[in-house]
Amino acid sequence: MSIGEIACSYAVMILYDDGIPITSEKIATLVKAAHVKVESYWPILFAKLAEKRNIEDLVLNVGAGGGAAAPVAAAAPAAGGGGPAPAAAAPAAEEKKKEEPQEESDDDMGFSLFD
Repeated sequence: MSIGEIACSYAVMILYDDGIPITSEKIATLVKAAHVKVESYWPILFAKLAEKRNIEDLVLNVGAGGGAAAPVAAAAPAAGGGGPAPAAAAPAAEEKKKEEPQEESDDDMGFSLFD
């Protein structure tokens, strides 16, 4: 990200947090007050983004990703047609689940984030 993008991102979050309507002029004013030089198109682009998207959803779902892809091995028998192949694939999936070690929680290790 460029400095201009970061400055405009912060300006949008400031305006949203204060309940002020997000416009390109207000974004440009905040960026100018912070003594950051940005290209003239950044405030306009971020104002258009704010019109079309819910800022709260963008902020709260920063780390949220899409769903995981299906394993290739599980998809292959379905494409091959009927017969005994799909029934044979089910036990292999169960074996994989049993082999995976269970993750330990912080309680088991004797410390936590806030100790």
